[in-house]
Amino acid sequence: MNLRKSFPFLLVFLMVGGYLIYAQEETKKSKKEETMSFTLLCPSFKNGEKIPVQFTCDGVDHSPVLEWKDPPPNTKSLALICDDPDAPVGVWVHWVIYNIPATLSRLPENVDKKQKVLSGELQGAVQGINSWNRLGYGGPCPPPGAPHRYFFKLYALDIPITKEGMDKKQLLGAMEGHVLAEAQLMGTYQRKR
Repeated sequence: MNLRKSFPFLLVFLMVGGYLIYAQEETKKSKKEETMSFTLLCPSFKNGEKIPVQFTCDGVDHSPVLEWKDPPPNTKSLALICDDPDAPVGVWVHWVIYNIPATLSRLPENVDKKQKVLSGELQGAVQGINSWNRLGYGGPCPPPGAPHRYFFKLYALDIPITKEGMDKKQLLGAMEGHVLAEAQLMGTYQRKR
């Protein structure tokens, strides 16, 4: 008799539990699709291609134009790290820039290497310290030999990060738990002399 009375409650409990599991899976799926749609591009080279000389120490060493599409709608700021995992001394950091306004969809060519807190169209963005212990962008400059890979990683964050003078490690610590999505672009460069 008790089993008959409790059966409808058990049925409702199972249905609600099944719905909650389904809703969680759909949320995970939509977050994954949102992350996958966030893209980073460069008009000067495609993913996996050679980085043009003008963006290296063999040229004028300008930072390249970078453009992105479809960051998550609740993005409050963006952060970019460019590094070389193939450097003989370990990962070499070429650029740290963060607190990029979420309203922007590109970084222009030749971002000013002398400004810690940027002005103009990049108002409020902050440049951090690279592995040369300098501010701003330092282009590819590998020793002669095999090509090196340069990863430009753009992070969509749910907070602004305004602390000045951070390096890659400090920035990654400040971003922990606040990354909504990541987009990546990789270019290569080789020096023969």
